[in-house]
Amino acid sequence: MAGRIEDYALIGDMQTAALVGRDGAVDWLCLPRFDSHAVFAGLLGTEEHGFWRVGPAHPAGGDPPRADRRRYRGDSLVLESEWDTPRGTVRIIDFMPPRENHPPKLVRIVEGVSGRVRMHSALRMRFSYGWVVPWVHKLDDRTAAVAGPDSVWLDTEVDSYGEDLTTYSDFTVGPGDRVALTISWEASHREPPPLPEPEEALHVAEEFWRDWVETCTYHGPYREAVVRSLITLKALTYAPTGGIVAAPTTSLPEAIGGERNWDYRFTWLRDAAITLSSLLRTGYREEARAWREWLLRAVAGDPENLQIMYGIAGERELSEAELTWLPGYEDSKPVRVGNGAAGQLQLDVYGEVVEALHLGHMTGLARNDYAQLLQLKLIGYLEDHWDEPDEGIWEVRGPRRHFVHSKVMAWVAVDRTVKMIEAGDVDGPVERWRTLRDEIHREVCEKGYDKERNTFTQSYGSRELDASLLLIPQMGFLPPDDKRVIGTIEAIQRELSTEDGFVLRYPTSAEAGPDGEPCENVDGLAGEEGAFLACSFWLADDLAMIGRVDEARKLFEKLLALRNDVGLLAEEWDSANQRQVGNFPQAFSHVPLIDTALRLTASGAYGV
Repeated sequence: MAGRIEDYALIGDMQTAALVGRDGAVDWLCLPRFDSHAVFAGLLGTEEHGFWRVGPAHPAGGDPPRADRRRYRGDSLVLESEWDTPRGTVRIIDFMPPRENHPPKLVRIVEGVSGRVRMHSALRMRFSYGWVVPWVHKLDDRTAAVAGPDSVWLDTEVDSYGEDLTTYSDFTVGPGDRVALTISWEASHREPPPLPEPEEALHVAEEFWRDWVETCTYHGPYREAVVRSLITLKALTYAPTGGIVAAPTTSLPEAIGGERNWDYRFTWLRDAAITLSSLLRTGYREEARAWREWLLRAVAGDPENLQIMYGIAGERELSEAELTWLPGYEDSKPVRVGNGAAGQLQLDVYGEVVEALHLGHMTGLARNDYAQLLQLKLIGYLEDHWDEPDEGIWEVRGPRRHFVHSKVMAWVAVDRTVKMIEAGDVDGPVERWRTLRDEIHREVCEKGYDKERNTFTQSYGSRELDASLLLIPQMGFLPPDDKRVIGTIEAIQRELSTEDGFVLRYPTSAEAGPDGEPCENVDGLAGEEGAFLACSFWLADDLAMIGRVDEARKLFEKLLALRNDVGLLAEEWDSANQRQVGNFPQAFSHVPLIDTALRLTASGAYGV
């Protein structure tokens, strides 16, 4: 059985990623890319769907022991887990070396610390998300598993044997002993991958992360949390193209047992744009340049048909399907691959993309004429379509509405472009777009604001709130001291907060219509969801902006306490069950963590 979501740690090579549980099991790994079929899908099913556990031997039928301690080695993505047993202490070092031009590898080095500890490795490879049992055979001293286009190779100095369609190894380590086990992927029609060199690969991985972290320009009081979040965001970047996945998993539920289960292994323009904003503000310009180039390739010559998300290499076809043979994480069905939301209209995306391009320009990225042309074309599209209803930031699967956040972000797109024209950095119809900017602003303030309650609302004519309204002051749509901003913040605290002070995205229960009868849920889905961590960070930001800095700091530190033992966050927090839910780790949670840390540090309230 899979562990709790927060029981997992992330390792990866910036082309794919694995989740390692506290019991030493790798329960999720897609090869060779983030969006490839999983070879270990036990996270969404049972051990029958693939896993690789290495840990101290335990009685058959008993639960495998959980690590007593684990941590990342310094500022890296190299994981260390330690078990204290009656016979001694053992450490396992798990990592995936940066790939460059080599096949993907997952390396597990078992190191004896004290005493003599009997170890056990169980490797059950199941291709196509646990559906296909591979042909496993020996070739010289290597074990190969082959199914269709894929092959995975196990290399280790200890003996292995097959039983019950699983590959096992049993061995003992004493003080100073180091035993490596490595799996490598290669296309099945090609020559086997080269023999791994685990110790050299470990050195390369540690050196890579050490060098990368040195670029970070943030040295404030929350540096540990910021650096871990930055490393996580870098790990979610697909190095060959610069695309950034929202998370390395699919179908981890937003509510245990519910249907709100989505595939996040794609590049959302919104998520990637705000990720690049955080990276730029902490010194990482190369990642911003790579993402801009990815964006230009993905959009190509068709900005009028901008999608909200693409594949990590810019693919447009992301058809959604259900994997009926997988029971889902803790019986949360369905398990989905692909994402049907790719075809939605989400007008806010234009704002996030233009904001990212604008910030890149303002922070000194080399000029790219096509990027500026793309920005102008996006504004041209908004000029004709900003006043249409859409599905909004939360990708609702109910009817389209005039979401206030979408209109605000359309204003952001026009505003940033007007400022670039005014600065002489690009040519465009500045007077016409100034008028457009003013028109959008006026309509939002007239139709998206509830005067009686002194709050902006989720959509025109609605009384419901939406946590995305917290971005109004952060985007500069209104100043923080505007009474309408303060009223909105306080309304969200009152009506969208959980008992422990975290923020829901929006009410998931149906809103009453004019006749008092319930309408369809805004998102078209049944069930509830947890508090959305990004929105909770946004609240902390807003509190700081309106001068309630102590309150902001307390909320921020409560949010930091939700991270698991190695500093990772999922998408949401289940307040009732006190656990993380949603896909994991989630870029959209780690980005606002960085942003809030920067804002609180800049406030000067902590002697920084």
